[in-house]
Amino acid sequence: MPSVPPPSGVYVPAVLFFDQNEEFDEVAIIAHVLRLAQGGVTGILVQGSNGEAQHLSHDERKHAIALTRQTLDANGFQNVLVIAGTGAQSTKETKKLCVDAKEAGATHVLVLTPSVWPPQMTKANIIRFHQEVADASPIPTMIYNFPTVTAGIDLDSDTIATLAAHPNIVGTKLSCGNIGKLQRLTSSVPASEFATFPGKSDVFLQGLISGSAGVIGALPNVAPKAHLQLIKLYKEGKLEEAAKLQALLGHADWQLGKVGSIAGIKAVVAKHFGYGQTFVRGPLGAVELQGFAIDKLEELIALEKSL
Repeated sequence: MPSVPPPSGVYVPAVLFFDQNEEFDEVAIIAHVLRLAQGGVTGILVQGSNGEAQHLSHDERKHAIALTRQTLDANGFQNVLVIAGTGAQSTKETKKLCVDAKEAGATHVLVLTPSVWPPQMTKANIIRFHQEVADASPIPTMIYNFPTVTAGIDLDSDTIATLAAHPNIVGTKLSCGNIGKLQRLTSSVPASEFATFPGKSDVFLQGLISGSAGVIGALPNVAPKAHLQLIKLYKEGKLEEAAKLQALLGHADWQLGKVGSIAGIKAVVAKHFGYGQTFVRGPLGAVELQGFAIDKLEELIALEKSL
């Protein structure tokens, strides 16, 4: 059976909640998964950059995937996909994490480029890494381009297009936010074979106009319904309303980033949605919302609660 990309829609790299001992807070994790599913997301990315994957053991990573899949299935959300982040610093470990992801219930995996030795990550080595992982993975793979967490390594559209030709590589998340790169890919690789997603809500509408498959972004952790609303407005041709909502998403995404993405999301969710705490695994630190200008973020939350 040929590998197929995930369907278009809103995907969220979910934060993972911990208790004061930095162990899984499963009650909060389950509450978060359910709120996202009830908000209409197409899929949940477990161990994206917001999921603190690099701070987890292999067993913890596998358990987080399984817990997400089991929570969705037990509550009538069998159609919500689970994508697993499986990037590691060696090809061998990445292959193992892909197998674990399949066993835990993921349908696709998202793979970061290794970055411990940036000068050694030539275009040829990057292509070989992703192709070898895709060859071995029991489920379809996607390319995760996020220069901020890969020591500045930024895959260009030519490299990604080359990888898109692999039969088991079915998409990409562009957290670089480069719309030109996104449009070069959407206009040269069939959407039925390769899904191109921006990785930031502040270019969500721009991505849709350029042929993206939706969005995989941090902000839907806070406001999944608002993101679904933007897709609805776009599909209905209400571009002026969609642009107004996009402006709010862009301001809110910027403010959330200034608070501090992972810890900030947890702080916002705990305050406004009543579950979870702000604990993160070291060396990250918890943040407090006091002192930050989050007026646009709070405006978005008010909209979310009204939908």
